[in-house]
Amino acid sequence: MHIADGVVSLPVLVTSTAIAATGVGIGLKQTDYKQIPQVAVLTAGFFIASLIHIPLGPGQVHLLMNGLTGIILGWAAFPALLVALFLQALLFGYGGITVLGVNTVNMALPALCCHYLFTPLLRKELSRRSTFLIAFAAGGSAVAASGVLLAATLFFSNREFTGVATAILFAHLPVMVVEGVLTGSAVVFLKRVQPDFLTPNNSL
Repeated sequence: MHIADGVVSLPVLVTSTAIAATGVGIGLKQTDYKQIPQVAVLTAGFFIASLIHIPLGPGQVHLLMNGLTGIILGWAAFPALLVALFLQALLFGYGGITVLGVNTVNMALPALCCHYLFTPLLRKELSRRSTFLIAFAAGGSAVAASGVLLAATLFFSNREFTGVATAILFAHLPVMVVEGVLTGSAVVFLKRVQPDFLTPNNSL
């Protein structure tokens, strides 16, 4: 779901960059010193997972892990994903530098929404099955939301991209399922070995 330089229109580019800058600023302000190791691990996880591209349909699909990142980090997902996307663009040419704000918003905004929608539920005393299902929904919906934002970005930049954006969105349907399983499994494991990993520490 990386958008390359030169694809996005100027109004979309400016708006997305402003949103990304705001999110990163809040994320940095809300990040506690003790949370930095979590941020580093999840940044690395996103960086590695989204490097593995699988050809499917008109493009390539890859894992995002933004649902899990959002559940754990909240607002800190913005700076975490910004760093990962910057390194991917700089080292491997995925995405671009001028569209860094666009790609950050498309990944981090769904992550933040997952934090506010699903993390309060996951903090409750739940069975493993319920925990898995809620986290599964978070992982899958984060990918779906990122796909919708990507489609919207392309649509508002140039409506000729609508067909491609729709095809890419449908191509990510299998990724939603895989992301859901991975996110659900990870949250169940974390709640078992480190029950306080969802302790509120960066809510706005």
